[in-house]
Parts: sequence; structure tokens; C-alpha cells
Amino acid sequence: MSTAEPADVLCLGESMVLVAAAGEGLRSAETAELHVAGAESNVAVGLTHLGRRAEWFSRVGADPFGSRILEALRLRGVETPRVVEDSTRQTGVYFKDVVDGRSDVLYYRARSAASAMSPADLAGLRLAERRVCHLSGITAALSESCNDLVDAVLSGRSGDVVTSFDVNFRPRLWASERAAPVLLEHARRADIVFVGRDEAAELWGTATADEVRELLPDVGALVVKDADVGATSFVGTERVHVPAPSVDVVEPIGAGDAFAAGYLDGRLGGADERTCLRRGHVMAAHALRHRGDTPDPGPAQRLRELAAIGEEEWNALRFAVQEETVRW
Repeated sequence: MSTAEPADVLCLGESMVLVAAAGEGLRSAETAELHVAGAESNVAVGLTHLGRRAEWFSRVGADPFGSRILEALRLRGVETPRVVEDSTRQTGVYFKDVVDGRSDVLYYRARSAASAMSPADLAGLRLAERRVCHLSGITAALSESCNDLVDAVLSGRSGDVVTSFDVNFRPRLWASERAAPVLLEHARRADIVFVGRDEAAELWGTATADEVRELLPDVGALVVKDADVGATSFVGTERVHVPAPSVDVVEPIGAGDAFAAGYLDGRLGGADERTCLRRGHVMAAHALRHRGDTPDPGPAQRLRELAAIGEEEWNALRFAVQEETVRW
């Protein structure tokens, strides 16, 4: 167990190995590529790219897939000193199937090592020494013990750690009628909440960002994302809306995690709310233009400069797809 000063941000949640056929459907593909993906580790990768120290915690199988995840994250600068390698369970795997230009995913994560996470894992994570702990509703859906872990982080915080919670509702993991009250309770106890306007509508019947705020009036910073329309944040009595830049979308997977990384980078740096939202949009735009969850979005300084341009320039900003961006 590491005794060094822990990273500012701790991200908790499952990462899996992604098997993707090279540009065609799994039914006929003869070759495939392996990648690493996971909502919380995606946020950690985004933050390290922006120069923040971020640690990822989970459980992986003591197998080649678990080793691949750890190596891939370390190569991107994410710290993993406390990850548990479980010899009794396997690492989760999922497959991406592309048919007629549309992507579908098939998950094989039942009884994965990560699904065995529980509040007992918090003992060595030094939460009180962190600035931010980020987690999501995906973890809450994996198992009862994982939901207990999320509950323990949000209800039993210590020190000055800020809890960041991305609702991340996944219908394939649990039905909305079961997920709705659980995710609402978790969101109400977090300091920062990210939620899509569409998923809030499906879960809680809210139609607008303001209605989501009425449902979560006490959350310190609530960010409601509305796809290509923009994002609205509520901090105290302040309401800030920032329109999304125009993006030639290749694939939406990973964009929400990239947004969270950009937003949290702004918060960690003491930026104003408009700048935090803009950094989220810039990071998300780069993710939208690529296949794969964590593309390299370019120099961090350039990303921050884009988020600081004038209002007229921002409204005219467009992220076009170029040949070299349409790849894994």
C-alpha cells in the first residue's frame, strides 16, 4: 500500500476490456482490437491529461485483461497503487458491434471482480486526504455491495473531500423503476452532480434543467447536460448556461466522461462556472470526434485557451472531423 501523498482526485468504478471489430460487425469480422474503457477511469485519464493527479480504484481479475487495464491506465498517467487483483473473479469484458454504421454493445461483466467492491474497500483509500472523489451510478448498479460502497462514500465523507457523482443511468444494468429512487438518493447527497436532461426525464419525469434543480435543490453544483444544446449548471442561486459547440460526431461514447473531466479540472483550478462548463464542452467535443473512450485531445494549454475565447468566437466554434481523428 502506498504511503506517498495521495492524488488529488480519486475515481472509483469498474473498467473493462473492450473488444471491437475493425470497422465491421462481429458476426463477420476476422480481426478485432482490444481497448480499455470505464466511466470513472475515463474521467481519471481526462484529468491526468489536463495535468491533474488522479487515481483510479477498483478490483480487477488476476488475469491478462486485468493486467492490460492497469498497464493502459498507467501509461496515460493514472495512478493505480491500491487496485485489488482478485484471483477468484474475472475482469469484465464487453464487445462493440458495428452494423450499418450504428454501434451496439454486449456486456460480459456478471460476477466480475469489480462487482465485489464494497465499503470494506474504503479503509485504505485515504478519502479524507483527497480534494475530489468521483463515482457514478454505474457502480451502484453492479451489485448490492457496490451500491453500499457508493452509499458509504456519499453519506460518510470525511475531511474536506468533495464528492462528484455522475448519474450515468444504464438501462441494461437495471430498470428505471428500480434505479430511479436509488440514483436520486445518491445524487441528493453528492456535492457535484452530472446528469443528462434525457436520463433525468426517463428516471424522474423532469422535462427541463430547472425541473431537475427543483428535484435536487441542495446539491452544491448541479450540471444538467442537454446533448448538442448545451449544459446548464446551478451553484447556489446562480444559473449558468453554456451552449455546446458544433461537433461532427463520430461516436458519442465517452463524451460524458470527458465533459466531467473538463468541468472538474476547472473546479480544481478555481475557475468560474462558465469556464468550467466550457472546459467540459471542449473535452467532450474531442471525444465525440473519435472512436474509443479516451482519445488524446491535444495539448492541455490549447484546450484551456479554447475554453477562454470570447463569446462570439465560442458561438461560432466548430469541431470538424478530419481523416486522422476517425480512428481508435
